[in-house]
Amino acid sequence: MRNMLSDQVVGLKPSGIRKFFDIVSEMKDAISLGVGEPDFDTPWHIRDEGIYSLEKGKTFYTSNAGLKELREEICNYMKRKNGLEYDPLKEVLITVGGSEAIDVGLRAVINPGDEVLIPQPSYVSYEPCAILAGAKPVIIDLKAENEFRLTAKEIEDACTEKTKVLILPFPNNPTGAIMERKDLEAIAKVIIEKDLLVMSDEIYAELTYKGEHVSIASLPGMQERTILINGFSKAYAMTGWRLGYACGPAEIIAQMTKIHQFAIMCAPTTSQYAAIEALKNGDNDVAEMKTAYNQRRRFLMNAFKEMGLECFEPFGAFYVFPCIKEFGMTSEEFATRFLEEEKVAAVPGTAFGNSGEGFLRISYAYSIDNLREAIGRLDRFVKKLRAEKK
Repeated sequence: MRNMLSDQVVGLKPSGIRKFFDIVSEMKDAISLGVGEPDFDTPWHIRDEGIYSLEKGKTFYTSNAGLKELREEICNYMKRKNGLEYDPLKEVLITVGGSEAIDVGLRAVINPGDEVLIPQPSYVSYEPCAILAGAKPVIIDLKAENEFRLTAKEIEDACTEKTKVLILPFPNNPTGAIMERKDLEAIAKVIIEKDLLVMSDEIYAELTYKGEHVSIASLPGMQERTILINGFSKAYAMTGWRLGYACGPAEIIAQMTKIHQFAIMCAPTTSQYAAIEALKNGDNDVAEMKTAYNQRRRFLMNAFKEMGLECFEPFGAFYVFPCIKEFGMTSEEFATRFLEEEKVAAVPGTAFGNSGEGFLRISYAYSIDNLREAIGRLDRFVKKLRAEKK
């Protein structure tokens, strides 16, 4: 029998996040700090709107691009938050989570052999989606000494005549790093000079703890060359609703919509009605959750300081990325022993790229009680490892 599988797909590595999640789900008394999913319920008024849409029988397909009212509310949100103006009929596409937007966005702009710059450590989907689109991923290794920010020189050094797209993953998963206005202004000059397209993944835009998030699309000359991706999973605690969106130049959104049309048809109708309510009346909910995350962030940073564990201070998303190089083991080995000996699941930094070696991703999208217990176990584990080295 012939080989029934795609060599390209077989060659893709499975997600390093899910491995530890699957193990901990079968382990008694284990604590998982591995998944980036808010521990908050979706706010009631948002759930209620979804329920109401079902009760009214609003269960039919929407247009391929999504409900017009939702696209209008996204445009209102973009203007309110970023000072950006988009045409709701031509420049916005509703997708099944932000991950679908990444996938169809790359497929809409890539020709075989084009190069895509991917800063790492970063979200696990970028590299495989680039490969599946026919691109050559070019990895830019971000550095802890730069607080895992992307620099203009790193982009310049990575560019060739084949470079077409830069993925901009900030606020960052897994590091929690952010890019401030001065950082974005520096790289925008290079992006324009090199005539690059930017895919800016801003799914954690609402979860910024140092000033306000700045979208690169808001800088002069950047909106026309930026696909801005966002969604409802993180800020509104709507992970299971599977709803995201992309804003960008009309000619790109049209091609993304075409792929979406054939592969998906439309995003879930119930989720779209709930998302309208989230955008209209959800600002207070986001602010409350952000305050809670920030408290947890400060708790973890203080705990790391007390146990002498090196960790740069992250100002975005809901992750910390402590350094575990002092223990002389790989991130995979550390995470595996931590899980086996203390029953706490965290994700090895290498799940997010080779430059994540020597680090561990810990999510603080969990209750403070869970975090307190888990950090107590981490403190005990770290002391044991230090004792072993003596």
